[in-house]
Amino acid sequence: MKTNEDLQKDVQNAIKWERLLNAAEIGVTVKDGIVTLSGTVDSYAKKLEAEKAAKNVAGVKVVVETIQVQFGENQTQKNDVEIAKEVINAFEGNWEIPKGKVKVKVENGIVSMDGELPWHYQKVAIMRIVKNLLGVKGVNNHILIKSETHDDIEQRDIESALRRNWAIDDEDIIVTVTGHKVTLTGKVQSWYQKDEASRIAWNAPGVWMVENELLVDYEVALYSSEAMAQADEFLD
Repeated sequence: MKTNEDLQKDVQNAIKWERLLNAAEIGVTVKDGIVTLSGTVDSYAKKLEAEKAAKNVAGVKVVVETIQVQFGENQTQKNDVEIAKEVINAFEGNWEIPKGKVKVKVENGIVSMDGELPWHYQKVAIMRIVKNLLGVKGVNNHILIKSETHDDIEQRDIESALRRNWAIDDEDIIVTVTGHKVTLTGKVQSWYQKDEASRIAWNAPGVWMVENELLVDYEVALYSSEAMAQADEFLD
């Protein structure tokens, strides 16, 4: 197990490694695998990038993110109407997003979106666009997924897809299907594996909702690597 100090240094170095981020802007505190990020950045994209960098560090179980977005004096300031127009124009110019399916509201730089889309990748594409727009301080993505296909979700297909993925140990993942909803339970070794399991489940035809209840258990990964090392020593 990493100490709190070791994990703190790893997260700080991970943030420092990202070119988009200035490590001096972001504070990192750690207790028992729970990482809290604080500070101020000048874009919403940086806020998300800091959270992503922290989640990808081995040993991180939970990320509590309290980073504030505050624009500098030299940055171009945009009002809510201008931000809303940019969001709508960006959607209209993107082939992944069906026209007229997403309603947009902007208040104090916070972009709220509602509507229904047939595929989860379209919701992801929307976040990718909005997070990089100037003036955006936060995003409330309330878009629902309602697949155009009404085929039954095949639990075995999702389990097979998880098994094919080299980055995931599927032995500790339980897939449950209820109607159009997929629930993932069990344990994984990293936040990356947890997010990847969600992405795979969302790709199944007929999925409207994925509840990812997987626990990130770094000890499992640690003990597994120790066991492999001992086995190698024995074989040698």
